[in-house]
Amino acid sequence: MTTATRDLAGLTDRIAEIAPGLRVETGPGATGPYAYDASNYRVPPRAVVFPRTADDVVAVLRACREAGVPVTARGGGTSMAGNAVGLGVVLDFSRYMNRILDIDEEARTARVEAGVVLDALRSATALHGLDFGPDPSSHSRCTLGGMIGNDACGNRSVRDGRTSGHVEALEIVTADGVRAVADRSGLRAAEPGDAEAVRRVARLEADLRRLVEEHLALIRTELGRIPRQVSGFQLHHLLPENGFDMARALVGTEGTCAVVTAATVRLVATAQASTLLTLGYEDVVEAAEDVPEILRWSPSAVEGMDEAIVATMRARRGADSVTGLPEGRAWLYVELEGDDQAAVNARAAELLDLLKAQGRMTGGRVVESPAERRSLWRVREDGAGLAARLVDGGESWPGWEDAAVAPENLAAYLRDFRKLLASHQLTGVLYGHFGAGCVHVRIDFDPATETGRTVMRRFLTEAAALVVEHGGTLSGEHGDGRARSELLQVMYSHRMIAAFAAFKKVFDPEGLLNPGVIVDPAPLDADLALRELPLLETSFGFPHDEDGFAGAVRRCVGVGRCRSDAGGVMCPSYRATGEENDSTRGRARMLQEMIRGENVTDGWRSTEVRDALDLCLSCKACSSDCPVGVDMATYKAEFLHQHYKGRLRPRSHYSLGWLPRTSALAGYAARPVNALLRGPLGKLLARVGGVTTKRRIPAFASRRALRKTLRTTKAAEPAKAVLFVDSFTRAFRPEIAGAAGRVLADAGVPCTPQDGLCCGLTWVSTGQLNVARKIMARTVDALDNGDDRPIIVAEPSCAAALKRDVPELLGTEAARRVADRVHTFTGALTDLADENWSPPPLPENVVLQTHCHEYATFKGRRPADLLRRLGVRDVDEAEGCCGLAGNFGFEAQHYDTSIAVADLALKPRLDGRPVIADGFSCATQIDHLAGDRDIRALHLAELLDPAADQPGETT
Repeated sequence: MTTATRDLAGLTDRIAEIAPGLRVETGPGATGPYAYDASNYRVPPRAVVFPRTADDVVAVLRACREAGVPVTARGGGTSMAGNAVGLGVVLDFSRYMNRILDIDEEARTARVEAGVVLDALRSATALHGLDFGPDPSSHSRCTLGGMIGNDACGNRSVRDGRTSGHVEALEIVTADGVRAVADRSGLRAAEPGDAEAVRRVARLEADLRRLVEEHLALIRTELGRIPRQVSGFQLHHLLPENGFDMARALVGTEGTCAVVTAATVRLVATAQASTLLTLGYEDVVEAAEDVPEILRWSPSAVEGMDEAIVATMRARRGADSVTGLPEGRAWLYVELEGDDQAAVNARAAELLDLLKAQGRMTGGRVVESPAERRSLWRVREDGAGLAARLVDGGESWPGWEDAAVAPENLAAYLRDFRKLLASHQLTGVLYGHFGAGCVHVRIDFDPATETGRTVMRRFLTEAAALVVEHGGTLSGEHGDGRARSELLQVMYSHRMIAAFAAFKKVFDPEGLLNPGVIVDPAPLDADLALRELPLLETSFGFPHDEDGFAGAVRRCVGVGRCRSDAGGVMCPSYRATGEENDSTRGRARMLQEMIRGENVTDGWRSTEVRDALDLCLSCKACSSDCPVGVDMATYKAEFLHQHYKGRLRPRSHYSLGWLPRTSALAGYAARPVNALLRGPLGKLLARVGGVTTKRRIPAFASRRALRKTLRTTKAAEPAKAVLFVDSFTRAFRPEIAGAAGRVLADAGVPCTPQDGLCCGLTWVSTGQLNVARKIMARTVDALDNGDDRPIIVAEPSCAAALKRDVPELLGTEAARRVADRVHTFTGALTDLADENWSPPPLPENVVLQTHCHEYATFKGRRPADLLRRLGVRDVDEAEGCCGLAGNFGFEAQHYDTSIAVADLALKPRLDGRPVIADGFSCATQIDHLAGDRDIRALHLAELLDPAADQPGETT
């Protein structure tokens, strides 16, 4: 056992002694994802601790102080400056310390634990007509503790300012393990009966008062000069004229002075009326020129972005994902609020007329639709991720993503900043809080090479001098972290830097709290995550990533949208477990660790990576919802292929992965096979095959029923399309093929059925890529026969495999030609149906479970949109995965997670309304969840079938 291992064992033993039952994780499988946040840095911790109470935090800090081990507090892990990574122990507050302790409607305050996600607080306060003002774009996953650490602001900071302006009191633990309360008038012990704690806290406050008295003039002249001056420590809150506001002075200290466990924050009233203006410009400088005039109209938000972000969003989620923007190459969002909607609308129209008269805009409009406004805000909120991997495949990085100047200086600063970029032959994607003078930018640095790092350092040093020249600040809300702390000496005098150091030393004399940040900083180019890596030989080609698999995995930059439960479908396993390792980000970081080969040393054979991928449902939602397009389903398939190469696989890979073959054989003797599987022998076979016995195995359809169905689908007139009869439809519900053929014929798209082929999906999802490739090649050979008719697939997962997996795995022109012809059933009715076609009468309201693969792969062709267009008034879509996810929910070890995922959105909606679910997995899960209730999922084809009242085919 090495000395480091012995030391770690001693530390964990000491923590267990002080706080029995406290969860402590060590080893690369547990700590790997915590080596990263959303910055350029990688700092592997020695352990990750998940406190449940403030006393747990006390125990950890005391044990770490005894051992001389640093401590870094972490919330959502979305810090972009390297604020949330550290060498020693990382405290993850988001897992358990995430309770809302109190909401005082009369006082308009809330008391929350540090790990509360902002959106959770906002949802709770909305019931009282209240809100927490600061709203960073990461509001769906950032925590209040993280916002306090960085003094976060957000899109509406023009109205609400910074987090520090909304903090009434902080409950903290000091570096020596003493609980205290910092409020608007000073510092006091949390437990008045603890005489030693009272004495220590009194001495701490006395030292701080003495420090302020010694630096009064310095603090008054160098701090608090512009609204977004976040860099450094906010010592001006301790000035006599500010009442020695200890709570606000600790906001923005980035966990370097004390660990915040809870906070009392002030709330604001929810606006009664609002509207949004979208303004188009030729470039961001032109947009910035209009900001001073706009601010005179007291907007609640003035946000800017350039064309690269919009183009990437449209490429990733479909052209119709961004509507409502006028012509232009840069845009401003201007939000106006008030008590009366008519008055707000009138102000918006007046402002728009004024700006048009000034002549800088290329266009502008008032966005009245709430749905359109939500869609537009999502584009802006996903800016960091969208800018990270652009349409052309180029990568960009943070590092100078957060500078701010006074709003009236913004245009001049941006003009000079772009000149600075050009002088270094760099390109930046610009967006941000223009109304507050705060600009976010991601730059195409090359931090993987020595030359690139040299250019990066030189640029950042000159950028710091430039923003100071314009009267600005290095950081406007993300904090200094590892990215900018070294540059504070450019912004502040030596005496101010010394005052910062003295402030930290009063709190943390041994320098154990988040070392390397703000005080005694680490070099800004130390611990960079990127480095040059060898190309890996893989089965998938990863054509959109220059470095193949390594480049694909590197797409994850840590913005953490996969940890959100607000909007979109990813990440179902994270939503079910709440564990970082079960998020798309956590898995991507483990794959990055595998490729680095430092802590995870056994490459493709890594059991840590295998375990991290285990609960991935391969739903593909991340490929659509992740702003940078991480496709974990494909990465998992590649990993499983490599991991089990030449070795025995899990039993379910054979029993479920080879289902298309076994089901085809079962069809010749469906009745006896079904009887066998429903008896005791069926349960034994399930156990042997690694399949759960808690589910009923779906009944196989007979070949006779299939032949009968296919006869009904043959077009009576020249066929306009091919109806691809997939393995699931063929084996379990051939009646769907009949219904689909009749609906398509009725809609003016008569089809020729194509049976006997397979998309290879089950082999892909279990990582049997050599077999998948052979299956796919045969299918492509059969379909690429000179026929250019559309290929319509009733099963969404098979349609997605033909559309995406087949060309990516085969990489041939023939595969791409076939993929270009593929439509889902929804897509066929959307794009190919006769304009005069009208379906049979439909129910007024339905529950819809959209298949995840359809959601991810066929953008802009959603069943919900089609149903509404066809006349269904209320479509209640269960947003998220059904939980079965092909083989996943049938595997014995995954059953509980499968049901937990279903509980999130699908199961609560099964209340007797008609249920539409095109996916076989989704329909099977619904049947299982329904139990004895009379609930059956209908395929859209069955709902629209003109012969629906006639007896259907039987199996």
